Amino acid sequence: MRDSIRIVRKGQIVEIDEVGPTETLLDYLRLREGAHGTKEGCNEGDCGACTVVIGDLVDGRVRYRPVNSCIQLLGAMDGKEIVTVEDLAAPDGTLHPVQQALVEAHGSQCGFCTPGMVMSLFALYHREGRGTPPSRQEINDALAGNLCRCTGYRPIIEAAEAAMEGPADDRFVASHDKIKALLQFIDDDQDVFIGNNQAFIAAPRSVTGLTQLLAKYPDAIILSGGTDIGLWITKQHRPLARLIYIGRIGDLRHVEDLGDALIIGAGVTFDEAAGHLAGIDADIGEVMRRIGSRQVRSAGTVGGNIANGSPIGDMAPMLIALGATLELVKGDEGRALPIEDYFIAYGKQDRQPGEFIAGILVPKLLPDQLFRAYKVTKRFDSDISAVMSAFRFTVVDGVIAEARIAFGGMAATPKRASAAEARLIGAVPARAATWSAAIEALSEDFTPIADMRASAEYRMETAKALLAKALVETAGAPTTRTRVIGHREVEVSE
Repeated sequence: MRDSIRIVRKGQIVEIDEVGPTETLLDYLRLREGAHGTKEGCNEGDCGACTVVIGDLVDGRVRYRPVNSCIQLLGAMDGKEIVTVEDLAAPDGTLHPVQQALVEAHGSQCGFCTPGMVMSLFALYHREGRGTPPSRQEINDALAGNLCRCTGYRPIIEAAEAAMEGPADDRFVASHDKIKALLQFIDDDQDVFIGNNQAFIAAPRSVTGLTQLLAKYPDAIILSGGTDIGLWITKQHRPLARLIYIGRIGDLRHVEDLGDALIIGAGVTFDEAAGHLAGIDADIGEVMRRIGSRQVRSAGTVGGNIANGSPIGDMAPMLIALGATLELVKGDEGRALPIEDYFIAYGKQDRQPGEFIAGILVPKLLPDQLFRAYKVTKRFDSDISAVMSAFRFTVVDGVIAEARIAFGGMAATPKRASAAEARLIGAVPARAATWSAAIEALSEDFTPIADMRASAEYRMETAKALLAKALVETAGAPTTRTRVIGHREVEVSE
């Protein structure tokens, strides 16, 4: 057991033994280190001004990924390299290729957002599988979580295109083996526990360590990606005293392909899961591309998105429609639970004190099954859904034999549309008259609320339109195009 965390900063190992449970990485950098290049903007993971890059070992290589430091907790940084904008230029002042490209393209005006832009582009510069220049869409995706109110994005995108023309060639490439050795050295098998019985942050190394901690502290908050819990701290100012970070547990960080299904570990990030889930259906990958920003997707986890039980989370409706099952563990015992049964009421889930989600079993589609998913938001990128919908139809000889329909944003929990499902049995997707009753049945399934994202009337009409859209698309043969999602090339329905 260690009572400190160890990180790599500027090519050196730094050990920190004073870590508050809710201390953010941003506060550590600005208040303790005096690294003021990293800015505090929205303080909720939306504007990207606080973007830094985390380096960790993946398959024997140092992988760099951007995160919002304002909602990442310092206690979750054990075993990682932290790179900030101050670290990019060479000791003699020579700018990093990304920085130099921004200068030459006049990609900065007031400059407040620029450090975050630089770090997002630095992560893209070191992207996995780099061999050819990124497409404009890849650049747009990389910058979608960085808001600029001065210049517009044209010169920034042009700078990205210029910087990415050749292979990565900076001092981080040159020092890769050194950083790898440092990360390997600090990646030990010890559990981390900093604090006391009343207030602590812990980072167990194994499932056994996690179950032991939860047996002793069943009321502790389980922390994974932090993209939701971080806001509890920075915006809701909740006094969270006991936190257990699960990101160091390797057994929760794997995706296993069983042939007819996937097992997604609770600690697998959106970015890590996207390519695998897009292999089930391209609509899943396209929705996941729009979950938050790259900074959110590289930190947030599929398991965490489900565990917190948000009625507007994007993953739950898709997993419900696919018929996914949760694996929950408490002590030495486990249980399987259909995912739709996990959500009981607003803010209430079927998870006992001391119990945690270990993984999600996601069935693949059968040959006679078709899937559709749609995310409706006010703005296209990095926005919370007003209505999230997912549909799986089993079609035999042109007739719907089974339907699973799920919505987010329509009720206090992610919820199946059971009345609409029942009325679809026997319907023919190619004949609208056979499924018009199912469209109207959505009014039996849901009584949506009005809020800042949408009126109740808008939500109901949109849900009906999306069900009709899914059925019309099911009746036809969609054309496809290819897109890179989660570092894998998949076909996306048009």
